[in-house]
Order: sequence, then C-alpha cells, then structure tokens
Amino acid sequence: MNKHKPKIILTIFSVIVGIFIATQIKMKLETFTPVTIKSLQATKAEITSLNNEISELNRILKAKEEELTLLENIAKGDDNILDILSEDIRYNKLYSGQISLKGPGIVISMYDNPEERSYGFDLNDDLIHDVDILNILNDLKVAGAEAISVNGERVLSTSEIKCAGPTIRINGRSTATPFVIKAIGDPKLLYASVNAPGTYGDILKIYNIGFETTVEDIVYIPAYRGAFNYRFAKPLGEDD
Repeated sequence: MNKHKPKIILTIFSVIVGIFIATQIKMKLETFTPVTIKSLQATKAEITSLNNEISELNRILKAKEEELTLLENIAKGDDNILDILSEDIRYNKLYSGQISLKGPGIVISMYDNPEERSYGFDLNDDLIHDVDILNILNDLKVAGAEAISVNGERVLSTSEIKCAGPTIRINGRSTATPFVIKAIGDPKLLYASVNAPGTYGDILKIYNIGFETTVEDIVYIPAYRGAFNYRFAKPLGEDD
C-alpha cells in the first residue's frame, strides 16, 4: 500500500497542476468575433457616416473662422459694416430664390397629345397632370439642377404644383399647357436625367405626350415673386 501512495499523490498533484495551467491559458485567450460581409458593410457605413460628419464639422469650422475674420476686420476698421450686411442680405436672397439667375442648362417644353383619338378612349391619358411635372422636376433636382422655373414661376421647396381643372397651379398662380420648364445646371446631366431610356420623360414620349428638350448656353430663371409668411413656425429659442 505504501508503494502506491507516492504514485497516487503524484497523480493528484499532476491533475491539480493541469487544471491550474488550463485555467490560466483560458483566462488569457482573446475573444475573436467572426468577420462577415454584413459586419464589414456595417463598419463601412459607420466610417462613411463619421467622414461625412467630419466634413460637415470642417465646413462649419471654416464658416465660423470666416465670420471671426470679418468681425476682427470690423473691429480694426478695415471693413465697412454696411458692405458686409449688404453682402449677407444678397447671399440670403440668392439662396431663398429672390434673385433672378442665369447659366447653362436645358429648356423642356411639355404639351398634351395633339393626336385625334377614337371614341371611348380615356382623354386623361393624353393630358399632362401635376404628377407628370412633379416627376420631371424631381429628376432634374436629382441631376443637380441649381434653379428651376415652370412657365415663368420660380420653383422652390415651398412651391405647390397641383391640377386645377385644365390648368395647373404653381405658387398660387394658374398656368396652362404648354408647360415650359427651365433648369440651370450641368446641361449633359440634366438632359440625360429626363431623356435617357427608362426615365420619366422617356416614358411620356412613349404615351405620345409632347416632350421636347433643348440644351442652352444661357438659361434665365426669374426670381420668386411670392412672399414668405410663417404663421406657425418661429425661430428656435423664442418664447422658450
């Protein structure tokens, strides 16, 4: 019995040492998360979002630095405060559509189908509706149009375009066919956005709706003639 006792003790000791070593190794092992296409896409989207946020912060920082420079120049007496305020007013009018613009672009002429139709044919299919104009305007905006007008009415984000019988109302004014849409921007991109196969403009031509597009070196867009009235909205911070 005494001959086997050292072996038993050695075996028990070996087991204890093995358990201790295994526990230490397990504690030091790093946890690795498997990389999947979904996780890579999520990481890429997060990086893109952060880069966009950084770009926006840099833009704001640059604008604030320019404002600081202006204020410093005013304090030194180098700049005339009236000139700075006038330029600021002009800038706000430009981006609110209250200044007429000119530049390269395209001119679109849209009109109802002039063909004679047989009895029983739905005449609505031959007429231009507000949704037709809205789709064309959206395609132009996606293509980078910087200014748009319809029959001499400047189109802004607040402009309504709605059917009113045989006419369409834009900015509270009624206008009838033909509808002349003018847009300033890259002429090639604007032209392709409404004439390429599969675009809404191309589909209108399939239904024999009049749709003609010309590229112009100079397109004139009038200023917005309406007024901005805010009945409910007010600047954040007032009466808070």
